[in-house]
Amino acid sequence: MSRAEDAYRSWLNNPYLDAQTREELEQIKGQTVEIEDRFYQDLQFGTAGLRGILGAGSNRMNAYTVAAAAEGFARLFLSRGKEQSEKGIAISYDSRHFSREFAELSARIFAAHGLPVYFSDELRPVPLLSFAIRHFGCGGGIMITASHNPREYNGFKVYGDDGGQLPEEAAAQVAEEIRKVSDPMKLLRELPSFEAMKKTGILREIGRELDEAYDRQCLKLAMNPEVVRRHADLKIVYSPLHGCGNKPVRRILAALGFNAVEVVPEQELPDGDFPTAPYPNPEFREAMEKGIELAEKVKADLLIATDPDADRMGLAVRTAGGDFVLLSGNEIGCLLMDYILGSKAAAGQMPDQAYCVTTVVSSRLPLMICEHYGIKLYQTLTGFKNIAEVIHEQSDLGEGHFQFAYEESFGYLTGLNVRDKDAVVSSMLIAEMAAVSAAQGETLYERLQKLFQRFRYASEKTLPLTRKGREGLESIAHCMKEIRADKVSFFDKLPLRRVLDYQEKTITDVATGIVTPFKTTASNVLVYELEGLDWFACRPSGTEPKLKIYMGAYRTDPGEAEKARDNLADLAAAPIVKLLDQKA
Repeated sequence: MSRAEDAYRSWLNNPYLDAQTREELEQIKGQTVEIEDRFYQDLQFGTAGLRGILGAGSNRMNAYTVAAAAEGFARLFLSRGKEQSEKGIAISYDSRHFSREFAELSARIFAAHGLPVYFSDELRPVPLLSFAIRHFGCGGGIMITASHNPREYNGFKVYGDDGGQLPEEAAAQVAEEIRKVSDPMKLLRELPSFEAMKKTGILREIGRELDEAYDRQCLKLAMNPEVVRRHADLKIVYSPLHGCGNKPVRRILAALGFNAVEVVPEQELPDGDFPTAPYPNPEFREAMEKGIELAEKVKADLLIATDPDADRMGLAVRTAGGDFVLLSGNEIGCLLMDYILGSKAAAGQMPDQAYCVTTVVSSRLPLMICEHYGIKLYQTLTGFKNIAEVIHEQSDLGEGHFQFAYEESFGYLTGLNVRDKDAVVSSMLIAEMAAVSAAQGETLYERLQKLFQRFRYASEKTLPLTRKGREGLESIAHCMKEIRADKVSFFDKLPLRRVLDYQEKTITDVATGIVTPFKTTASNVLVYELEGLDWFACRPSGTEPKLKIYMGAYRTDPGEAEKARDNLADLAAAPIVKLLDQKA
């Protein structure tokens, strides 16, 4: 009997299994492939917590996998002693199916251990959860969300006392505690109710106080509020994509002074089915179509959209021809970085030891932008937890002054009071920048073209190579292993300069063949540097069976930049796709 079949029978034979889950499992009896996919492993807990497809099974998101995760996290709290435990935990959730139920379940488990719980009284986004941890002095946090994944998914994100996602060591400790949870079904059955926990006072609901405190700190981050007052009628269309950004984004735009904000009506209210955006990611035009239709109808200046948990923000701007184009995550990040640094430099407010942060798979233009303003740029591995760690080391523990951070997957942050991607403050600053541009007689699109002219035209692309299920994961793992076995000659048609292997922690100088170690957190990432700023990288996704290839080319002429990037795409991606297909 396979591991999956054994686990399947174990679930069915558990006397504490609820009737609905039992019925779902009975319906797949005899379906070997389905049973294998649901039970071949326990849903993996990593630095991003849990994320998976909703349903019955050990490899699915359900009440039992969430209960085990919450129990493991609670045990980590208890292991840190009374003083740390008494700080309690902050919990919030988004609009996905079962998000509220999973949040309440997590709260009940923490409260049952005598750990104080600060529970959001309605759905609130990632940045408010991160802010709540720091505002209330909590020992950590839980956010129930699957970010921008399709509606079939949900997730369990975990945070430390700094408001950032758990670092690797702490996540590994939680994973170890989860493995010790012998029977989450029994655990769940014996828990007191959510209402009973509220009556004891150990579970406290948070709401208005949190919103007001968060809004105050957001408004302090505005660069040019007086310009907004002169251009308060700037036409903005906003979409929360059926998620939880609706209230906070509209509230902060109004507080700054914008009075011509229209919300996409079909996408305004929370809906876990995401009926108008099956893949609710503001990176893709399909999710933004309703917003673009409204923006064209009302002749808006820009369209802003946030993903379901409002940590990612997407943007569409009007070109000179009147069409709306979606900006990439890198383009938005570079615009915001240049705007923030330029505003502070112009006002004489740039502090000593100022710095920005991006990732190793983000644009290389920030190197030039930061050099122009005379500040340091840190490049981290992907994942905003790594950015948060840099901020903690440089600003909390050191004397550095954090200015701005972004990753190419549409996540941006400024200010020290939130330690994860913040689409609310990003939306505020994008709208403010549009008002400043209007005052200067230009659009955001024209502002971007001027940025390219000042530094270089960037032509960048991310190719997601998606495979399915367990076989897909195995195919991707095999592919990365084969590339790493001969990482230079595998791309022998490209003029490589250096290869950075973040798993082996080595830098290979291609011309000399010299391999030197470098200090980094181990991660399955390969970065290839070419002449100038050109580069490409490949890494497996941390949340789904997907191999991502990133690339960028930089020239003084936009056509030449695009041509160089297309050449990169052909020569870097083609051998990887061929290898994946051979394994499949």
